[in-house]
Amino acid sequence: MTPDEYCQDKAARSGSSFYYAFLFLPPERRRAITALYAFCREVDDVVDECTDAGIARTKLAWWRTQVAQMFEGKPTHPVARALEPHLLAFDITEARLQAVITGMEMDLDLSRYNSWENLEQYCWHAAGVVGELSAGIFGYQEPETLVYASKLGLAFQMTNIIRDVGDDARRGRIYLPLDELAQFNVKASDIMAGKHTAEFENLIKFQANRARTLYRDAAEHLPAIDQRRQRPGLMMAAIYATLLDEIEDEDWQVLDRRIALTPVRKLWLAWRNWVWGGKPALKQLRRAADST
Repeated sequence: MTPDEYCQDKAARSGSSFYYAFLFLPPERRRAITALYAFCREVDDVVDECTDAGIARTKLAWWRTQVAQMFEGKPTHPVARALEPHLLAFDITEARLQAVITGMEMDLDLSRYNSWENLEQYCWHAAGVVGELSAGIFGYQEPETLVYASKLGLAFQMTNIIRDVGDDARRGRIYLPLDELAQFNVKASDIMAGKHTAEFENLIKFQANRARTLYRDAAEHLPAIDQRRQRPGLMMAAIYATLLDEIEDEDWQVLDRRIALTPVRKLWLAWRNWVWGGKPALKQLRRAADST
């Protein structure tokens, strides 16, 4: 199996919404974004699959070495070997790749966040910087596009956090800011116990409003000249924003189930936004925020 095939297999098996956006890209950009996605999956799997935090830290330290070796032209892991040829062409910087690993290390150090300011920092490391890396692969002319990409990444991460509240609680984690739990009179112990209360529902609605505001802000920062180039990100935005709507339609029942869109629906949303240059997604993001 070649390094590119390894990354393709990892992306395909993940079932992620991101995979549907990759399908429409030209070959070189598709290989680059697939390798970047595989890198993110590899370091994320370290935290998800290692029950021993010490071992996880050692593995992440090894990945930091792999990143450095990529920029020295001598990576060894299949994912690093697949990503290395694209570094210069798509402005994939060592600092940004290392920032992704920092986000994984935060998951080893923290299981609670005191405020949105603290959580926002985590979200940038987990997804905002990935948005910036992805924007470079998709292509852009205006620097403002990186602001759009970072905010879109934050919106994706907040949508994931809302969707995964129950799953995260079962792993001993609560990403929702503790000061906002107190604001809405929600006890951390109730979330851990899976208790869906009126107070919890108000808290989740508040988080959804935040996510939708981030979607709107992202849309407002995307220059028109870069809109068509950034179609893959807009395709993902359509999928994630629709997922957030689906969670609302399911009455915010995120403590005991994992709400998801069907593969056919994801593919339809992706195709529609590719054909129409991302315009449906931009309209959707602005409309969703207006409804908050």
